Amino acid sequence: MHDNHVEWLRAAGRRRLFPPITDPNWLVLRARRKHFSRWLNQLPLQSANVLDVGGRLQPYRELLPKSCRYWSVDLRPTALLSAVADAASLPFHESAFQLVICTQMLEYAPCPQQVINEIHRVLAPGGTLLLSAPSIFPRDSEYDRWRFFPAAYRSLMSQFPDLEILPEGSTVAGFMRTTAVFARTSARYNALRLVLDLTLVPVLNVLGALGDKTLGAGDGTFTVNYSVRARK
Repeated sequence: MHDNHVEWLRAAGRRRLFPPITDPNWLVLRARRKHFSRWLNQLPLQSANVLDVGGRLQPYRELLPKSCRYWSVDLRPTALLSAVADAASLPFHESAFQLVICTQMLEYAPCPQQVINEIHRVLAPGGTLLLSAPSIFPRDSEYDRWRFFPAAYRSLMSQFPDLEILPEGSTVAGFMRTTAVFARTSARYNALRLVLDLTLVPVLNVLGALGDKTLGAGDGTFTVNYSVRARK
């Protein structure tokens, strides 16, 4: 059972890294993989210490050199975690990591600033944080608290001297992704969700990708998610 659970977690992480076009989040996940891959390729990560905050699934671990030493924490235990811990009080020494990854968890934190402060504390000088979080998305649990725009990132991460914020798709992609999510979450029956996954969702994903390619990602009025790189 334990081995099966680990394999399920790894498969779920890989689907997040390489989502099928039937996934309503395909547009943002695809854009995030491109952003993270480019940033990671610019870093000296051989034998680096890496921390995944909110790392139940660890989709971006595959993008790192095998020589990296990888730790992961989350409040919800899974077989892949190094420790069950609160991101606002990380159980690690100061300057312990060269890279911290934190994807799609900041919106659940009671105090996002404390999480960012803790990540900054455990990052070594010159270390890098790669983060993503939503700006537009339906509430998905009772613990879902926040949405973030570029001005929020600049405020939260003012202690980082080097900050890059990229949209995970333009307004066109954001609208298509939101339509796909709304259609799927509004479907009351699994059979109807399956039909949408095989018909409407792929069409919306293709239209969003074509819109980004044609119009570019400059218009962020309806950007639904952002990728962030912050260097200490």
